[in-house]
Amino acid sequence: MSELDLAYQLKKRDIFPPEDEIYAAFKLCSFDDLKVVILGQDPYPTKGHAHGLSFSVKEDVHKFPRSLNNIFKELSTDLKQSLPNNGNLERWARQGVLLLNSVLTVEEGRPDSHKGLGWVKFTDAVIKKIAEEKRNVVFLLWGAKAQAKKPLIDESKHLILESVHPSPLSAYRGFFGCKHFSKTNKYLEKNHISMIKW
Repeated sequence: MSELDLAYQLKKRDIFPPEDEIYAAFKLCSFDDLKVVILGQDPYPTKGHAHGLSFSVKEDVHKFPRSLNNIFKELSTDLKQSLPNNGNLERWARQGVLLLNSVLTVEEGRPDSHKGLGWVKFTDAVIKKIAEEKRNVVFLLWGAKAQAKKPLIDESKHLILESVHPSPLSAYRGFFGCKHFSKTNKYLEKNHISMIKW
């Protein structure tokens, strides 16, 4: 997607996240520090929610999106810890968790509206670069769209953890109880990599 195409889309209608936050995932999680990739589909299409990190919302969003709420429920059960008091996942990103959406922008109220703009080629290239140049990265692939990226990842070098998507439509079919947070930390510890404080 060219800069002109993106500029046109941003001016034409309400597009999320704000232009200066589209690449936030890369600004907060450097390539050198990267330990975990959590792959989402596209940003939240609700005004004030998306800020460039998959599944994350800013502190002033008090009613969490349902997928994020289910992620926190599983996290709480898995690690026996209290539910977080805000949905901003920058705290994960700063520890080496790349919160990457396959598509980095969306039109207000229209999920998947930017899937044909070229973002997937870009994010597939990012996943391939990580898989080829890093070792011992944990890839959390939640849902069929995330799992479609599996062929891009060398399983002999990395850990892939798969589950259904944490949305209310599917979470009860295997996301709850997947224990991906504890499994991630066990793998990191085994490979002498500092664990994530989820």
